[in-house]
Amino acid sequence: MEFVFSFFQNPFVVLLIGVAIVIGMIIGMRINAFVALITAALVVSFLAPGEVAVKVSRVAEAFGSNAGKIGIVIALAAIIGKCLMDSGAADRIVRAFLKLLGEKRSSVALAGSGFVLSIPVFFDTVFYLLVPLARSLFRRTGTNYLKYVLAISAGAAVTHTLVPPTPGPLIMAGQLGVDIGTMMLVGVLCGLPAAAAGLLFGAWLDRRMPIPMRPLTVTGEPNEEANDASGKSLEELPSLLLSILPILLPVLLISSNTVASYLAEREGASETMLSIAEWTAVVGNANFALLVSAAIALWVYISQCRPGKEGLSKSIEEALMSGGVIILITAAGGAFGAMLKVAEIGPAIANVFSESKGNGLGLLFLGFVISALLKVAQGSTTVAVITASSMIAAMIEGMSLSFNPVYIAAAIGGGGLIGSWMNDSGFWIFSKMSGLTEAEALKSWTPLLCVLGATAFFMSIILSLLLPLV
Repeated sequence: MEFVFSFFQNPFVVLLIGVAIVIGMIIGMRINAFVALITAALVVSFLAPGEVAVKVSRVAEAFGSNAGKIGIVIALAAIIGKCLMDSGAADRIVRAFLKLLGEKRSSVALAGSGFVLSIPVFFDTVFYLLVPLARSLFRRTGTNYLKYVLAISAGAAVTHTLVPPTPGPLIMAGQLGVDIGTMMLVGVLCGLPAAAAGLLFGAWLDRRMPIPMRPLTVTGEPNEEANDASGKSLEELPSLLLSILPILLPVLLISSNTVASYLAEREGASETMLSIAEWTAVVGNANFALLVSAAIALWVYISQCRPGKEGLSKSIEEALMSGGVIILITAAGGAFGAMLKVAEIGPAIANVFSESKGNGLGLLFLGFVISALLKVAQGSTTVAVITASSMIAAMIEGMSLSFNPVYIAAAIGGGGLIGSWMNDSGFWIFSKMSGLTEAEALKSWTPLLCVLGATAFFMSIILSLLLPLV
């Protein structure tokens, strides 16, 4: 009996049991990810060392701690995203890209629009917005339809997975102890080459597998004359500055805090620099930056749409309801990761890596593989990267790395793009909204995300060697 008890307390056995519960409940039983992650956290907590009296309460404490870290940011990001969509600000950004790059480079404009819009807006929303543009461009040219829809996906998928404040990268940064500004910077550095590789792949596949545009059966065929998702004229949309300000402002504020903090921590920093760092610590706090951005986005929405008190209240409630589900899942994933730390999986795996992976590069590959396997198994990129980063965070605790752990986050994000198929909601959004069959989506969407994920992973390795940020 003692042997059985000690066997189930082995850190590696505990890890396998936790992962099996998450995957089994989500895939086998079709249970919501929040319930699966909390259940796994409780089981792991019971198997981990510690007094029986705290085995449940420490799960709740870890959940509350993680919800406190990300709840405000995710809720505000949901409000910003909905306001950008409803006010026409997102449409204005897209038109600016098309005007800047021209119709001949329309695929680049679509990818660029998706890249920018998916920083504060969820992927599915961005795809809903941009796919009518792809259909309108096909009506003009009569060619390259697959290239257009893949360009949208290439731009939107990478920032959704790698750049905060979208939930996946935001939680990865928190679990791995990465500064949010640094996560934004590295996410963009890894995401741009990945999006470029996706564009090239889309152009190549479009030549090999030309697909005609078909009537939609989900939402009905868009207006034949419309050049954007809203059908509004340029004069009816907000200005470009107001449209893009809710996206750029938090990036600038958070980045200013990152830079100022770095300069203030250097030896011999001046009193002026220390004073600036104190102020940027306030205005560059992610919660404050997103609150200011949400206020601007709401003002743009109110001035453009005149929704009235009831309409405004309804819009905010809808945004918060969608964000609330993400908060529950992400906080549960954080609690699961915290219980893996309590189970002492970190020291056990650190011993495995201590000799052969002294520089920590093996952890990049491990994070990529774990995330990819979870993505293939359960379909959600957000769940995959949160779970994988929870595991890796437990492993690296106390380890000395030769690079900033932000590159582990980027590698995990790359893995979270690999293997999207029929258990992924993104697969169905792409298929149904673009009018492709399931087989065509498997031949286009699935390999595209493999290209994006692999490129992001390789960029994380290259940057960790050339720009370690330690």
